[in-house]
Amino acid sequence: MRIQLAQQPDADALLGRSPLALLLGMLLDQQVPMEWAFAGPYTIEARMGRDLDAAAIASYDPPEFEALLAAKPAVHRYPRAMAGRIQLLAAYLVEHYDGSADGIWTDVDDGAELLRRLLALPGFGKQKAQIFLALLGKQLGVRPRGWREAAGPYGEEGVHRSVADVVDPDSLAKVREAKQEAKRAAK
Repeated sequence: MRIQLAQQPDADALLGRSPLALLLGMLLDQQVPMEWAFAGPYTIEARMGRDLDAAAIASYDPPEFEALLAAKPAVHRYPRAMAGRIQLLAAYLVEHYDGSADGIWTDVDDGAELLRRLLALPGFGKQKAQIFLALLGKQLGVRPRGWREAAGPYGEEGVHRSVADVVDPDSLAKVREAKQEAKRAAK
């Protein structure tokens, strides 16, 4: 399946071939539109002038990395804060998974373990971890035993709740509609 979260062909192609880009897009997916968040890794890669690499990001001079994210157009609404979060995540990947983002899920036995691994990532709370787990299962075929249950409501089949369910512009509209409905119901 082809990733279409940034809704930009080059950015989506990067998300489809780079587990690190997909993970960084998920990290950036807060307080900005989904497309902006998931286009972020493509922008970072272009500005770094090299393929995304966790070790390179982790070792980047922090003020220079902040400036890279803050350059116009900024990678995120809060580029300086997100630069720090990205570097923390990259350092965690280097320390625990030899810099390989897909190391988080390649040898996992069940959904509960995958959820635990995602929850351990800097910047990933329960909801973000469950959504990413659902994204892995629904769009990348990462489906260890119990993955839907571990993903909670985001793992349900046939729903339009999150980025895990966005596969084209139509499904993106349905996800946005469902989120608006949830906001109305919460009032």
